[in-house]
Amino acid sequence: MTKIAIFSDSHDNIWNLDKALAQARARGADALLHCGDLCAPFIVKQLAEGFSGPIHLVFGNNDGDGRLIQVVASKFPQVTHHGIYAELEIGGRKIAFIHYPGPALRIAQSGQFDLVCYGHDHTRHHEVIGQTHFVNPGEIMGKDHPPTWGLYDAALHAFEWVNVE
Repeated sequence: MTKIAIFSDSHDNIWNLDKALAQARARGADALLHCGDLCAPFIVKQLAEGFSGPIHLVFGNNDGDGRLIQVVASKFPQVTHHGIYAELEIGGRKIAFIHYPGPALRIAQSGQFDLVCYGHDHTRHHEVIGQTHFVNPGEIMGKDHPPTWGLYDAALHAFEWVNVE
């Protein structure tokens, strides 16, 4: 696995989420991270039915029914809900993600990861700290900013934005 789709802050926008999932499939994403604020449990089902590769989720501050979100996630073998924070290895790269920017920045500054992702403020952001890509993919919802997501290529250690269209 080398290409990782990074989503955040979908906030129940099923229409933009469908478009983003189609784009992720078309761009050859092998795995998907969602950095929180799915909101309703039905979004987990939509993710699982729209993406066949591994899907990794963390909680955001607007995920209303955490128990049901985890129950729905457990019904799909490719979906893992990690609670509030996750550390993974995908494509030989060490990855961490959490909803909140403050802790994410400190994690990125530790230098222990190749990719650190977050969401929460709906503002897309990308910088390289040492050798770590520090990324907020923006919002799928499209309320405060045009909807975007990110694509990380683990083989190339490269990141790019994707506008939801």
